Amino acid sequence: MPVTVAPAPFERFIRDIFVAVGVSEADAAAAAPSFVWASLRGVDSHGVTRVPRYVEMFANGVANPTPHITVDDTRPGVAVVDADFAPGPVALTRAVGIAVDKARTQGVAVVSVRNTVHTGAIGYYASLIADQGLVGIGIAAGSPMMSYEGSVGASVATSPLAIAVPASTDHPPVLLDMASSLIAMGKIAEYRRKGLPLPEGAATTADGTPTTDPELAKVPTPLGGPKGSGLSLMFELLTSVLVTAPILTPYHAGQKKHRQNATLIVIDPAAFGDVAQFAANVDATVETIHDLPKAEGVDQLYVPGERSAATAARRADAGIPVGDKLWTELVEVAGTLGVTVPEV
Repeated sequence: MPVTVAPAPFERFIRDIFVAVGVSEADAAAAAPSFVWASLRGVDSHGVTRVPRYVEMFANGVANPTPHITVDDTRPGVAVVDADFAPGPVALTRAVGIAVDKARTQGVAVVSVRNTVHTGAIGYYASLIADQGLVGIGIAAGSPMMSYEGSVGASVATSPLAIAVPASTDHPPVLLDMASSLIAMGKIAEYRRKGLPLPEGAATTADGTPTTDPELAKVPTPLGGPKGSGLSLMFELLTSVLVTAPILTPYHAGQKKHRQNATLIVIDPAAFGDVAQFAANVDATVETIHDLPKAEGVDQLYVPGERSAATAARRADAGIPVGDKLWTELVEVAGTLGVTVPEV
């Protein structure tokens, strides 16, 4: 049976683990909420399950626990953050603050992050922006894990996209958070951990053979075939190539160092008109979707982010469920690092 842990103790637990491996208190405090946010919303593939993987990345030198992060303010509404291989939640949380400040002055801001490792749940950063009344858009690119339409094997990244639009206080932000693959690598790991078969067509073996066995699955397939692989390619161009940190070309030439890049776009609705009217129109649009005629067997229509917001509300009260295997792994990591395990 899975155990459940309250969100606040879980966040402190993750922060303490990061500090124990050499991350500063400030950076650990910035990173920990991203994992809890994802798990609260049911995005378990990018939630607390990632913590042992981050510990591994610190141990093997992939992630830098003490990065020298630099910011190049190239234009009033543009900045480039060099993460120095900091964990994604550390670098992108900092980028959110920069982008929000610039957007409030300029109306629109674009902040790119290069040389980070595993951006985490891209929806978290878009959500941070929307919580401040601004529109947040995030895209990311990384090492090849997904097949490109018509190719065999890992060719492009499972590059994600998130868009968060704030509504009024009556509605949570509308939040789209998706990968360009039919299934994320983290989801495959979740299926493997739970011993469940993958959906048909979601992944292939390394040689391109379709499989539903999570133990054999190595390469996710693109969402919508050429649409998903095309999105991934464009995100590589708009993140990695844009900031002179290409990933695909060096990777396929044999330089397979793990790193990721991301771009955040922030829009201030106040630059386009009355903010209250904008929020009211977002609410009305959401209600329009809710009131559409329902297909047979459908009880309720949802806008993006609504289901995960409801899951977050439930888990905030009941606690975050953690499977036996993952909990054992977390306890072992904590024991090795001398970190106190929270009550379950």
